[in-house]
Amino acid sequence: MPELNTVRGIAVLMVFLFHAFEDFTPAAQHLPAWERVFLSVFGLGWMGVNLFFVLSGFLITGILLGSVSRPHYYSRFYRRRALRILPAYYLLLVVLVLVSRLSFVRQHTSLAFAGLSFVYLSNITPLLGVPRDYAPLWSLAVEEHFYLIWPAAVRAFTKQGLAIAAASICICEPVLRAFAVARGGLWWGPYTWLSADGLALGSLLAIFARSQWGSRTNVLKLAGFSALVGMILLVMSLPVPRFIAISLRATSVNYGSLSALAIALWLGTGRYRRLVNLRILSFYGFISYGLYLIHPLIFHLYNDVSVKYVSFFSVGHSFGRCLLRLLVALVLATAVAYVSRVTYEEFFLRRKDEPGQQQEKLRPV
Repeated sequence: MPELNTVRGIAVLMVFLFHAFEDFTPAAQHLPAWERVFLSVFGLGWMGVNLFFVLSGFLITGILLGSVSRPHYYSRFYRRRALRILPAYYLLLVVLVLVSRLSFVRQHTSLAFAGLSFVYLSNITPLLGVPRDYAPLWSLAVEEHFYLIWPAAVRAFTKQGLAIAAASICICEPVLRAFAVARGGLWWGPYTWLSADGLALGSLLAIFARSQWGSRTNVLKLAGFSALVGMILLVMSLPVPRFIAISLRATSVNYGSLSALAIALWLGTGRYRRLVNLRILSFYGFISYGLYLIHPLIFHLYNDVSVKYVSFFSVGHSFGRCLLRLLVALVLATAVAYVSRVTYEEFFLRRKDEPGQQQEKLRPV
C-alpha cells in the first residue's frame, strides 16, 4: 500500500511547516496578502498530527486483525513495535539531555521530563508538575498508550464488538474535550483521553475495509460521508459557546483526516494510483518517524546558534529570514532523518521478524 507512505509524507511535512512558523511574529501589523495567506495555511499544519493518528489507528488495527489468530500474537506485535519505535525514540531522549547541557542552547530538557518520557508519559507531565520540554513527544505517548490497550481489545472482541468500542470512543471524546475546555483545560490534547478518537476512526476504517462492505466504491462513499460530517460539525461550531465550538472543530479535523485517508486508499487501488504515489512524498513518508522526532530540535539549535554566533541569520521579525530558517532546517532535518533511517533504524528493523520466519518486506508504520 505505497499510497500510505504518501499520506505519511504529507502529515510529517504539515507538522514541519507548522513548527517552522509557530514562533514567528511579524513586525508589521498589516502584512501583504500573500504573507497572510502563507502564515494562515501553514498555521494549520498541526492537523498533520490528527492525520497521523487516523493513519496509525488504521494500520495498527489492520495488523492486529490480520494476526489475531496467529501464534505469539502479543509477543510478535510488541517485539515489532519495540524494534520500530524505541531505538530512535530513546536515542533522541539521550541527545536532548546532552544538548541541553551546552552553554549556548536554550532548549533545556530536564531529567524529570526525560525520565517520564522514557516510560511514555510525556503527555501528562504538566499534571505532575514537570514542564513539557519537548512538546512533539506528546503524540508519541498517545500512540504508545493505544498500543498498550488496543491489542487486548482486538483479541477480546469480535469485529462487531470492536467496531462498537471504537464508535463509542468517537462519541465520548467530543464530550470530554468540551468538558475539559469548559474547566479551563486544553482544547486539543495532549492527554490520551482527549485525543483517542482519531485513532478510533482509523480503526473503524480498518474494520470497514475488511468487512463485506469494504469495496472501493463504498470506501469512496465513506470518504464523502466523513467529509460531510466534518463540514457539518464545522458549521455547527459557529453559533455555540466557545467550549463546545472548540471541541466540534477538533472533531471535524479528525473526520476530515479520515476522509483524506479513505480517498488515498481509493486512489491507490485504482487507475489513478499515480496521484498518491509521488516520489518526494513517499520519500518523506519513508523517513517520517525520524523527521518528526528530530525537526523541532533542529529549529531550536538554528535559533540558538544564529543568536549566539551569526546574528544576521536570526529570524527576529523578518519573514524572509524565517523562510531561510525553514529551508536550512528542512535540509538538515531531512539529512539526519535519512541517515538515521537507512543505518541506525534499519539495523533494528532487520530484526523485526522472529527467527526462522521468512523475512517480510520492511514497511514501518
